[in-house]
Amino acid sequence: MARIKEDFRTLTGQQKAAIFMLAIGEQHSSRLFSIMDDEEIKELSQVMANLGSVNATLVERLFIEFADQLASTGSLVGSFESTERLLMKGLPKDRVDLIMEEIRGPAGRTMWDKLGNVNEQVLANYLKNEYPQTVAVVMSKIKSDHGARVLSLLPENFAMEVVMRMLRMEAVQKEVLDGVEKTLRTEFMSNLARTARRDSHEVMAEIFNNLDRNTEARFMSALEERNRESAERIKQLMFTFEDLTRVDSSGIQILLRNVEKEKLALALKGGSDAVKELFFKNMSERLGKMLKEDMEALGPVRLKDVDEAQTAIVMVAKDLSASGQIVISEGGAEDELVY
Repeated sequence: MARIKEDFRTLTGQQKAAIFMLAIGEQHSSRLFSIMDDEEIKELSQVMANLGSVNATLVERLFIEFADQLASTGSLVGSFESTERLLMKGLPKDRVDLIMEEIRGPAGRTMWDKLGNVNEQVLANYLKNEYPQTVAVVMSKIKSDHGARVLSLLPENFAMEVVMRMLRMEAVQKEVLDGVEKTLRTEFMSNLARTARRDSHEVMAEIFNNLDRNTEARFMSALEERNRESAERIKQLMFTFEDLTRVDSSGIQILLRNVEKEKLALALKGGSDAVKELFFKNMSERLGKMLKEDMEALGPVRLKDVDEAQTAIVMVAKDLSASGQIVISEGGAEDELVY
């Protein structure tokens, strides 16, 4: 686990408070937690859970007046588990569960918001072992597009049973809804928070996306020699300027309204003919002519500058995709357009 900054002067007030709560022990910290409001507890717990290792010297510096007592404590480790134990000493279990769920994620204000941020395959794998009526309640509460993806991943017969239950379902009693929510909170969300780990290939794909072209090619070539399977996986996950060809016409038009024209001219200088054609055919003849003139006026440009411009436009495309304003096709048969 990584250490926090060892320079005492760089510690924030919240980090100092978090170290203090860990250092004084469960008995004393639980008394302090009991007189805080929920927002204070959430904020402080979040910092505590992410502290990592804290050097004993820094602890002594922070609590110099208590140096004799703290010198023997050694290093402190802030984690979800240690934070939860501390909270349990002074707060009811249901309140602790709510606080820990908030700081662990997935993000969302309500349980149903949180389910909307859970990968559909993960949610489908959990729901397929539940009663159809329970699944029907869940499906009626989450967003329709997410629910459609989850439904398509359930076993066909089971999915049809869920559909039939939803068609016959009347207003759900509050007690039933509370029961389903409690089950999801205690059995699903808590386990998901403990087991969720980001795919290392996804992390590396993001890193490779931000490398300049020469460095990326050098690293990818070396990786292919050592582990071709991982290299191919990372390539599939990477999204480059050339991958903008996977965005439909309406998406490209939205992208055009959100990028700087100077950056676009520079990016297209190093783009393939297919990408250039994609952009030009989605703008007016006048704008296209102006853009071509801007590109010619640039003259010879550095590859580094082209890479930076392309990366900036790719980041805008990703943000627009994340907010649902454009769709980036995965390239499979299910993404083909029908006219």
